[in-house]
Amino acid sequence: MRSVLEKRQEEFLAEVGVSKTQSPSTQNAYANDLGQFMAFLSGKYGGEGSALPDRISANDVRGFIQHLAKSGYKSSSIARKTSCIRNFVRFVERRSDLTPEASKAVAPRRSRQELPKVLSEGEVETLIRAIEVETPIGKRDRAILEVLYGSGLRIGELQRLNVGDIDYSLGFVHVLGKGGKERFVPVGSVALEALGDYLENGRPCLEGGSRSVAASRLTTSLRRPLFLNRFGKRLSVRSMRRVLKKHLLEAGIDPSRCSPHTLRHSFATHLLKGGADLRSVQDMLGHASIRTTQIYTHVMPEHLREVYRSHHPRASLGGAKGDPGGAKGEAD
Repeated sequence: MRSVLEKRQEEFLAEVGVSKTQSPSTQNAYANDLGQFMAFLSGKYGGEGSALPDRISANDVRGFIQHLAKSGYKSSSIARKTSCIRNFVRFVERRSDLTPEASKAVAPRRSRQELPKVLSEGEVETLIRAIEVETPIGKRDRAILEVLYGSGLRIGELQRLNVGDIDYSLGFVHVLGKGGKERFVPVGSVALEALGDYLENGRPCLEGGSRSVAASRLTTSLRRPLFLNRFGKRLSVRSMRRVLKKHLLEAGIDPSRCSPHTLRHSFATHLLKGGADLRSVQDMLGHASIRTTQIYTHVMPEHLREVYRSHHPRASLGGAKGDPGGAKGEAD
């Protein structure tokens, strides 16, 4: 027999599932995080002890967070799990099963900002050059990595792309991001060339491997999935990660140093190093807050110092009081 708390858990996850603001990956993370919290309560109280929602106390919530920290979870993971528990506790409160005490105990946690890992421009070049592009799979893989790095997409955004999401005349990709937010991101000429080669000489071969080609043709051609597996189906996120790992090994780059998100970090970092302004990079990445984008300024302090030395009028002693010519020029 299910407990009341288990019923509330199912109701909460069902509500998250129908929400258009949550991506499938977020929904899965919520399910895992909440299941972990329930297991913690069960271990603390045993069987029927965790059956009633009103048994959740502020100490339970604090104890769970402490348990995560002692178990070695990163601060970013603890912050995400805390957010999930906070939303669940508020959900239970709205059903009058719980006093506000527990909710107050789940204050938002600030995760310690870790500097993002990035590849150098040379390493990115080595990675992409390592791909053999004579086969349909190779053409597809090159297009995947070129778009990941060339447009800074999240892996889930890339996986959801359809054929019609690429505007070749304007050089933009239409992206459906977090929370269902749409944005248009530039695609460079190199990535467009790789996409064109894949669409013309790679994708038709992969699509031909599908047992339901006739059925797929009933769908508007522009809404067909962009990246296919060898069976003609939409390539999964997991498979895209395997694609990257395979070519990292071929390029002699340690796979532990680079994930699909590393290419996104590299995209942003290299843009800023090239002189792009922070607000534009924020728009391209789809960040809701510019604070999220600002972390990329921390991975290139030497570059920022050089920009300061080159452009600020008082960056050196000679440009301040030590340069009489400079002072005179201002007086003139």
